[in-house]
Amino acid sequence: MEVYKRWVRKNKDYVHQMESLASGLTWFLPERFSNSEIGPEAVTTILGILTAINEHIIDTTPTRSRASPAERSSFPWPLWISMLKDLEALVEVAAQQYYGDDKKWHFIAITEATKVLVRLSSFRDSGYKMLLQGGESPNVESDPNTLGSYNRMGNLTNGVNHGPGYFQHHNGHNIRNLEGRALTALNRFGQNARMESNPTWLKRHQQDPAMTVYPPTPPNERPTLSTIVSEKGLHGGLFVMAEVLFITRPLIYVLLIRKYGVRSWMPWLVSLAVDLTGMGFLSYVTRPQSNGSAKHFPLSTSEQNEIKRRKLLWALYIMRDPFFSKYTRQRLDNTEKLLEPIPVIGVLTAKLIELIVGAQSRYTYMSGS
Repeated sequence: MEVYKRWVRKNKDYVHQMESLASGLTWFLPERFSNSEIGPEAVTTILGILTAINEHIIDTTPTRSRASPAERSSFPWPLWISMLKDLEALVEVAAQQYYGDDKKWHFIAITEATKVLVRLSSFRDSGYKMLLQGGESPNVESDPNTLGSYNRMGNLTNGVNHGPGYFQHHNGHNIRNLEGRALTALNRFGQNARMESNPTWLKRHQQDPAMTVYPPTPPNERPTLSTIVSEKGLHGGLFVMAEVLFITRPLIYVLLIRKYGVRSWMPWLVSLAVDLTGMGFLSYVTRPQSNGSAKHFPLSTSEQNEIKRRKLLWALYIMRDPFFSKYTRQRLDNTEKLLEPIPVIGVLTAKLIELIVGAQSRYTYMSGS
């Protein structure tokens, strides 16, 4: 296994290119979107899982990973979430073929429930930071607004961004930061004095770095739910609620489809309401307060991009029944008829619409989960 890891890390660009090519070709496998789709979907699933494993190997390269040692040694939740997402389409296809269109929703619900449990565990273990890409990407981006920590050389380093939801016990940590700054200043003052008065000592000091006095590095502490509520009050509770709604929304949607059917507007409307409610909570807690309160959640760049991604996922509602069968499908058919007489473009349009309609028939391709 170590040999394979070294090969993947050494040839990561080649691995990415091959994975992209293989993933694109799977859409043109024979019998794709047919009743006997298990074979092609199994190939797609295997390629997806292999891609997830390779990405995990590359991301955990010691010289490349941005995560702290504690985060790198924790359970690989992003890898498991990626593998579950790759597996769910195969579960849906197999359940539909062996148990029918109605009973397949039982298996889809079990898959979504598993993803909810894994994501909630990841959310908790990350210190209640916003999930990126549904938990597939670790939230470890550096935040320039976050107070840095001092390394062993006494230099101020950019701390790992712990995102909205990461809270320090500010009194103790600020004291340690002040101590670190004071020790650093004293250390530099002493070094400058010695350099001016004793160049021989400077040479000996450079040869023996162990003589250097380093300031203490404040430890990273992973906050708990009670810490979030006590530090941020209502804002902390709303932030956690927004992430929980985002995580559980797919399961709620599937459970309502099991009860009311895929042609009912009830699952569609409730799912949209959950998405809008969660985004409303996020917008409220991340907006700076007019009174200057520090209880809002400043977002890192990756978290701002995640919010944009979640809003883009709302476009999938036009691809979900009953909206698709009532409105979207008619527009697609009209577009196909309009462009059909045009050489080349008409053929490509027909093929594209065929792929769209085929993908829409699979819940897992349009779930946005």
